[in-house]
Amino acid sequence: MKRKNSPIGIFDSGYGGLTIFENIRRLLPDYDFMYLGDNARTPYGSRSFEIVYQFTRQAVMRLFDEGCPLVILACNTASAKALRTIQQCDLHVSADPTRRVLGVIRPTVEVVGSLSRTRHVGVLGTTGTISSGSYTMEIEKLYPDIIVTGEACPMWVPLVENREFDNEGSDYFVKKNLNNIFVSDSQIDTLVLGCTHYPLLESKIRKYLPEGVTLLSQGPYVAESLKDYLFRHPEMACRLSKNGNCRFLTTEAKEKFSEAASLFLKRSVDVEQVIIN
Repeated sequence: MKRKNSPIGIFDSGYGGLTIFENIRRLLPDYDFMYLGDNARTPYGSRSFEIVYQFTRQAVMRLFDEGCPLVILACNTASAKALRTIQQCDLHVSADPTRRVLGVIRPTVEVVGSLSRTRHVGVLGTTGTISSGSYTMEIEKLYPDIIVTGEACPMWVPLVENREFDNEGSDYFVKKNLNNIFVSDSQIDTLVLGCTHYPLLESKIRKYLPEGVTLLSQGPYVAESLKDYLFRHPEMACRLSKNGNCRFLTTEAKEKFSEAASLFLKRSVDVEQVIIN
């Protein structure tokens, strides 16, 4: 009998989560994946907690309906504003309470303590992620001696999605935000890219980064954390199908998603348009 397709679900409000997906896929190539981008309702970064929770919950339930027993919120805003409520209030009353939803903030935070020598850490993110205080709270739980400074970078995602990330116009905004955060705390020695779009700006960021500062990009750490999670939870690992397949779903036009995906993945992909509610 053919085994039921049970992929790992990966959700993002748009395209940035593709950077997380690609790192996970490289590390766990045998698994099946389903990526869902809520591109029709992006951006999430400036939306309220209630709206982000509502939209994220709808997406998670859609991925559950598609057969995903495990969903990764590859979106910092969704992880900051919706993950805890979904884990605490929705999973245990769902049709299958053994399904799981994980985020990207905790795996990122876990490595901060081993990287920072000065115990001063900076976080760059969307307005929603920074205003939520999620990184500060999670870092304080694990490393109460670390001082966290956040800097909202509202122009960085539009720069990436409009393909301006490698042009001279992006220098102004990158330089401005980096200057702001290091003026706020000159002792920062570790800088977290708290948005999945930001890796595409990495070359620009490094151009204006003070010497000796470690730049922490989430993808590799989230992938390693997921691999470790599956090792520690064989009951979940054995539920996941392994055919090396990937499906991409979007709530926007297929052509638009496919074009943007090629920017993040450096290859074209087949896309299905869906409605979630």
